[in-house]
Amino acid sequence: MGKLDSNKKQKRESLFNTAFRLFTTKGLSKTSISDIVSEAGVAKGTFYLYFKDKYDIRNKLVSHKSSEIFLKAAEDLDKLDHEPNFEEQIIFLIDHIINQLNSNKSLLTFIAKNLSWGIFKNALTSPSISGDLNFKEVYIKMLNSTDYKFKDPEIMLFMIVELVSSTCYSVILYNEPADLEEYKPYLYDAVYNIIESNKIKTELKEG
Repeated sequence: MGKLDSNKKQKRESLFNTAFRLFTTKGLSKTSISDIVSEAGVAKGTFYLYFKDKYDIRNKLVSHKSSEIFLKAAEDLDKLDHEPNFEEQIIFLIDHIINQLNSNKSLLTFIAKNLSWGIFKNALTSPSISGDLNFKEVYIKMLNSTDYKFKDPEIMLFMIVELVSSTCYSVILYNEPADLEEYKPYLYDAVYNIIESNKIKTELKEG
């Protein structure tokens, strides 16, 4: 990486880090672009080289933070000393991700407040910056590792994501209706049932 590219990366990371800090302390509505560039130590024109407005940096930040979480989980999944089946891979990733969010509640709050399926889907399939994980490729690899076909893999993923994100928010932040470790078995049973209900059990892939 040349010096120019390195400087661009540093400025973008500074904007990301500053925006995240301000969004999680002051809130999106009370944070202006002027606040971000002032604390990041860059010119306002530099901001507009990378982002359209504060909502654009918010969306890209959600994408980037989501990618970081998934990347850590995917890396540890690859380190397992056995070959897990599809269900085990999904449960492993979910467990890893919610443990990360449990240890970083400000990140959980930021993602949960700003996450929509559209943003999340974009985060999974269109990394916001170089080096971010393309989860679509990981998901396709996981689907190809099983002998089953599924009715609609995207809808199945949507159902799992919505279930995990909507229920774990209250469990992690408020221990309602149970603490995280007590809740996990119920969550994973529900995820398993979503996967089972989406299998086309009479159409096994050949080979």
